[in-house]
Amino acid sequence: MTETADKGGYQTGYDFVVVANRLAVNRITHHDGSIGWQRSPGGLVTALAPIMSSSEGAWVGWHGAADETLEPFDHADMHLHPVALSAQEVEDYYEGFSNGTLWPLYHDVIARPLFHRHWWDAYQKVNRRFAEGAAKVAAQGATVWVQDYQLQLVPQMLRELRPDLRIGFFNHIPFPPPGLFAQLPWRHSVMKGLLGADLIGFQRESDARNFQRAVRYRLGYYIRSDQVHVPLEDDGAEAPFEGFHADPARGTASRQLSAPAEGTFRRSEAKAFPISIDTERIVELSNDPKIIARAAQIRAELGNPETIFLGVDRLDYTKGIRHRMKAYEELLQEGRIRAGEHTMVQIASPSREGVESYQRLRDEIELAVGRINGEFDTMGHTAIRYLHHSYPIEEMVALYLAADVMLVTALRDGMNLVAKEYVAARKDGTGVLVLSEFTGAADQLRQALLINPHDIDELKAAIVQATTLDRENVRKRMRSLRRQVVSHNVQRWAEDFLDRLGQL
Repeated sequence: MTETADKGGYQTGYDFVVVANRLAVNRITHHDGSIGWQRSPGGLVTALAPIMSSSEGAWVGWHGAADETLEPFDHADMHLHPVALSAQEVEDYYEGFSNGTLWPLYHDVIARPLFHRHWWDAYQKVNRRFAEGAAKVAAQGATVWVQDYQLQLVPQMLRELRPDLRIGFFNHIPFPPPGLFAQLPWRHSVMKGLLGADLIGFQRESDARNFQRAVRYRLGYYIRSDQVHVPLEDDGAEAPFEGFHADPARGTASRQLSAPAEGTFRRSEAKAFPISIDTERIVELSNDPKIIARAAQIRAELGNPETIFLGVDRLDYTKGIRHRMKAYEELLQEGRIRAGEHTMVQIASPSREGVESYQRLRDEIELAVGRINGEFDTMGHTAIRYLHHSYPIEEMVALYLAADVMLVTALRDGMNLVAKEYVAARKDGTGVLVLSEFTGAADQLRQALLINPHDIDELKAAIVQATTLDRENVRKRMRSLRRQVVSHNVQRWAEDFLDRLGQL
């Protein structure tokens, strides 16, 4: 770390800076009533903490409380630079533009996105504040890694403030097809914002291709071998270059543009870097005798059924929980599965409870659970055990060990790390994963039972198949799945991304 100040008065010094919507710590209250901080348990923090420690890195993010300004502070070998947000900015930038506009648009318009200009104004303002925070703490020539859809304008803003920096961006959610992305009134600014990065990472190859096609058609930039040639001087026009013919319905070009002259552009690479999990931590917990005993206790509490189906999701309309419930209910009605012999456990972690569409979704799911249990429960067995809570990772691993079948039926998901956690926990080779083909995980976990969750009959057939697969077939599939997950953990993901960024 170096301590210098640039001409703009920014205090610099950290060679590696992460910029994310949230800081890497959560505020906690100790038993004595004092306030402290605890490292966040998420996979991103787990992956980057060792790098932050070795490079004395800095993390720029919101600390989670509105209308409060905190001074920078240090915690567990990380320098934390809080970004202040007002309650109105949380409503407009985060709940509004990020999750009312971008989230549904990027998830194939499963819910209707809303386009409000004051949301966009707040998004620009807050992104500028994050960029300025990163500029203040980054050393000369530092590497800055910006995270996720809430901060898509930061790369270009940061490049304008600090052209000396090496900038990466990773999009944790899907990137939509060009035809859907075209609905965004501010599509031009968002693409320009992302192209401020030297390297733009996506979960799937299809996401990277969607972005490249949008850039080619909307901006007319030349692209070769995943590298976008970004003009050093751009007039801001959204139309393709003169003489360039494109098909807007397909979002593709009929012919490739000629490469611009050297010295008139810089390169921004867009490619896939599938994220993963802290595999070692999951495996370690799955070997813990206390957690193994807890898994047995869970099965006993459920009446020791032959098959436990497990769903673990944030309560979100993209996760396909309603489709899963419908398939399960029809199987019960048809007698192909029976309460007592089979039980479903559905964990639905609270999510964006202040948003009306999420409140409606919660009501719909709870009504469905009540209807199913009212019809099929017995005195000794529950058809669905529904839990609207968040649980610590230790309890989640116990659930993974207790469950015979994991149901991941997302309608659209950037990756879905729950699927990978389940696989990592099944060290004995048992367990069946039913996995939506519309998750990023489906590209890697090909030995799962892959399904189209919109096809209820196909989903029902997969659920039944999962209960009837012979033991050797189950073990063969799980061995293949675990090889992939164990060899591609979240630390490797971070190293692969940063190694590539360092080469650019």
